[in-house]
Amino acid sequence: MNFDEIKESLSFLDDWEDRYKFVIDLGGELPSLADSEKTSANKVQGCVSQVWLVVDRHDDSSLVFRGDSDAMIVKGLVAIVVSLFSNKTPQAVIDTPAQEILEGLGLSEHLTSQRANGLRSMIDRVYAEARAHL
Repeated sequence: MNFDEIKESLSFLDDWEDRYKFVIDLGGELPSLADSEKTSANKVQGCVSQVWLVVDRHDDSSLVFRGDSDAMIVKGLVAIVVSLFSNKTPQAVIDTPAQEILEGLGLSEHLTSQRANGLRSMIDRVYAEARAHL
């Protein structure tokens, strides 16, 4: 599911429990990383749950992010981050105001401080990967 579809689906869900279930379902749809990709180099620091992010560069210079987590709700957040940033050039990734966009989804006020910090750590990692590919 692309980010615009996620945003639209969330806009129709008024109840936090429905949004929570939707995010968990997104995580369930996210393909798992291979065990060989769940390395310390791919691990996102600053997350209470285990989170791994991998970036692939395509021939057109766009980046595709893939990720995984050992926690269902966090894996859903990974799916949202991956959908927001994938298939963009490194500069387009860096220019994406992720915090503002994600706050617009209305999830932040319902995340624990630990999960919110973990989400910020994922975004920081994505920006770092994009800078490394400039």
